[in-house]
Amino acid sequence: MNLSSDHYFSASPASPEKSQRITVSLAGREVQLDTAGGVFSPDHLDRGTEVLLKHTPPAESGPVLDIGCGWGPIALSAALDLADEPVWAIDVNERARDLTQRNAATLGLDNVHVCAPEAVPEGLRFAEIRSNPPIRVGKDALHEILGEWLPRLVTGGFAYLVVGKHLGAESLQRWIAETFPFLSVERYAREKGFHVICAERVDDSLR
Repeated sequence: MNLSSDHYFSASPASPEKSQRITVSLAGREVQLDTAGGVFSPDHLDRGTEVLLKHTPPAESGPVLDIGCGWGPIALSAALDLADEPVWAIDVNERARDLTQRNAATLGLDNVHVCAPEAVPEGLRFAEIRSNPPIRVGKDALHEILGEWLPRLVTGGFAYLVVGKHLGAESLQRWIAETFPFLSVERYAREKGFHVICAERVDDSLR
């Protein structure tokens, strides 16, 4: 596959869908979900997401945002925790959005809102952001994505981001701390070569 023309952050993947069903553990439940080619980690729950889900506390309030939802494990886990609170799952990849919507229906979750990033209501702010962000889009594009969404945390809200150490977890943590003075940033957990970065919004007067 040529990554320059078809990859998991393509809007419309050209690769064969090759749908399959896999078993994963989300929010303490074994569930069967649909995945497909042309999305991130279609064959299994990737290690970074596994570390994020293992080390972050259950979501306690909403709305929650999953940036780059893929086939949906982070958003679906949060939705299982919250039940009556809205969880927004965004992805530029239309196949990923379709899979997340189908998997939410499979689990009987009606609190998951799946859409393209630009379709999120402009004034909506989030109690939590949980994401395995698309590092491979490149530093500039990643910074633009985080610059769009991190300021939309409510005061007292948390963002949890999982990033591989070899993919620049430490430099990304420094960039977040330097760029957003209204966030208190720390390394929340570390396992299997991945860091979970936690950023809490501590001051609403700074933008």
